[in-house]
Amino acid sequence: MSLRKLFCTAAVTAFLVMTAPPAGAVEQAQPDGIDAMPFLPAPATQVWATRPLSAQPGQQQPQFLRLDIARLTPRFVTSDSPATVTISGSIVNIGDRKVSDIVLRLERGESLDSEDDLRKALREPAAAEAVQPRFTQVTDALEPGQQQDFTLEVPLRGTDPTSIRIDEPGIYPILANVNGRPDYGGQARLAALSTLLPVLGVPGGETKGKPGAPAKLTVLWPVADRPRLVRLGGKGQSQLVDDELTASLSVNGRLYGLLQAYEQAIGSMSTAMCLAIDPDLLRTVQAMSTGYTVRGGAQGKGEVEAKLWLDRLKLAVTGRCVVSLPYADADLVALNRAKLGTMRTLAVTDGPALIQEVLGVQAVPDLVWPEDGVLDQPTFDELVTPQPDQRYNGVKSLLLDPTGIADAPGTAPVVIGGEHPVTAVKIDSMVSDALQGSESRPRTLSGVTSPVESQPVSVQNALSVLVYRAGWQGDGRNVLVTPPRRWNAPLTEMTEFLSAAQKLIGGGYAAQTGLEELTKATPDVTTAKITYPPEAGAREISPLVTDSVSEQSVQLNGLVAAMQQEDSEHASPADLADPLWLGLLRATSGAWRSNEQGARSAADISQREINALTGMVGVTPPSSPILLGSGDSPIPVTITNKLDVRVTVRIALADTPGIRKLDLADQVLPARGERVVRVPVEVLRSGRFPVNVRLTTPEGVALGDSVKLEVSSSAYGTITVLVTVFAGIALVLLSGRRIYKRVRARNGENDGAPPIENVTPEKSSA
Repeated sequence: MSLRKLFCTAAVTAFLVMTAPPAGAVEQAQPDGIDAMPFLPAPATQVWATRPLSAQPGQQQPQFLRLDIARLTPRFVTSDSPATVTISGSIVNIGDRKVSDIVLRLERGESLDSEDDLRKALREPAAAEAVQPRFTQVTDALEPGQQQDFTLEVPLRGTDPTSIRIDEPGIYPILANVNGRPDYGGQARLAALSTLLPVLGVPGGETKGKPGAPAKLTVLWPVADRPRLVRLGGKGQSQLVDDELTASLSVNGRLYGLLQAYEQAIGSMSTAMCLAIDPDLLRTVQAMSTGYTVRGGAQGKGEVEAKLWLDRLKLAVTGRCVVSLPYADADLVALNRAKLGTMRTLAVTDGPALIQEVLGVQAVPDLVWPEDGVLDQPTFDELVTPQPDQRYNGVKSLLLDPTGIADAPGTAPVVIGGEHPVTAVKIDSMVSDALQGSESRPRTLSGVTSPVESQPVSVQNALSVLVYRAGWQGDGRNVLVTPPRRWNAPLTEMTEFLSAAQKLIGGGYAAQTGLEELTKATPDVTTAKITYPPEAGAREISPLVTDSVSEQSVQLNGLVAAMQQEDSEHASPADLADPLWLGLLRATSGAWRSNEQGARSAADISQREINALTGMVGVTPPSSPILLGSGDSPIPVTITNKLDVRVTVRIALADTPGIRKLDLADQVLPARGERVVRVPVEVLRSGRFPVNVRLTTPEGVALGDSVKLEVSSSAYGTITVLVTVFAGIALVLLSGRRIYKRVRARNGENDGAPPIENVTPEKSSA
């Protein structure tokens, strides 16, 4: 072993020995120093498992154990709850050495009595050392790679050595603390997990009194996914990027769980619950239900699952509140910055019509819930301004995060003034951010992707905040809860959260409030203003992607301008172009925030679909070289249109030495038709010429591929003939002039000078 390795080993050993406790210290009920955290515990709102220590910035100590929590009951304590807290799960040795004397205890901190304390606890685990019961033995030892399941049951109150001694209602930080002794070291805290435990009533003890005015609870339940549709077609002709939705729509899948949790809660929360549906997901599932393929040609496997899920959704929303998200959850601010106003309007108008068509219900009209609940001022101005020429009424109400509104005290809806006043309904950011977990704010432990990252996301802290809103603030405030748009919590977690909401409503601590009641309210505050947090701008879709989308929109606009409907039996230009506009919206989906590669991939897909459409019109290559009989013979070019609409095209010849292009009018190709067009040219010389030809629209959008024509000509062009004639005339004139001079010279017409041939040259004098 090298001296360096010996030195490092000695240093680590010395550190561990110095932190080792006296023998038997783990059996002490009073607070001790042996488990002082070498790292912060993972907050349970992020994962129900501790992360490897390498995920913690600034920490260098090795990680030996991982704590996985499978179950915590009760999640919400009331007077009729069990008198004990039960926690179960497993402890895994993820280190490189054996760990002995593994023990566990559940600790708690002081009750969090203010909103500021709760917000701090959501950012960082709150202190939980106020009550430190006795440790309970889990196992004697774990070798590397081994795990040990456990179940720990501790009394909520009383003097038992393991009790967490909760005697009054409150929101309590609790900590599952694992100690152990790794080889070559002493006893220390090796894993911990922190969360909050709401106690509205102590079993056999005090219960929190009902507030003077119950909280007005509204839950906006999101049904969305990242864009997956490539092409919409008839039965069996639609195409998806992948087949992952099949699992999501199946039993135990994410979308299946969202719908099931909604179905279970709607009976007792019919007024408070409202579904927020992504129209693009609805269209995708509808396409799957009639058969589809996956990119690459494989047959999709989710036809049955899609049909069953869609039928359940239709039944569940009958007569219920539904909100349409922007189509594909498009980033409205990014679209506006890219000056894609038509696409921004399409994003907020196409969805409600599709929901009406597919589900048979009308979405809340003229309402927008933007990504992150914020808008910048230019986007707001564009959204609220009616456009009669496009049959756009303008947005009348918005769901906004409090950070997106200024001069708007309280929780009630407010009016954002201006030429077109709009009602803004505020989202409860503390509850909603807690549900977002690590996605909405800097994570306590972050930076490493590991298998632990895929553990279920917990709603425990959000549940605790909701209980605090209803049970402790008691001021009749509006509590609009918006889980993450693409929420990936297990069904059990969703059910736990909604069950807590139902208990609060049933106990009189909260009252159901419909979303439409909020949007139609008459606000007291009418001077609110739009604000756009700088951090929201940093999360927008990348300008590289929006630039690509802008270029594609120009291409698509040029193509649409060149199309005309053949007749009522043929397709209209909109039939062909509208799916492509929706494809461009998928490239700007908010699902791609923090995933630029996904956005670029979606933009590539939309570009390929546009190319496939433009490729249906083009030049047909001839089967043999083209022979021109004269210098002004036209070049015959066969052009083909495989689209179901008429298309106006322009034939473009590349510059070719020896051939001069002449003007040619634009050509109109009939739907699914073919024409031979004689392109006028002038051949400047004989020879063989490669001529590149392609079609474009009058606006210059390229159609089809460029085709190389082999053109041969033995004839002279007009210019060549003229040059030859003039050269011949000049030659004749010059020859005549010379002959004339010689004749004059022979006849002595040289002014008496002797003929030049009779002159004798002088001899040299030398």
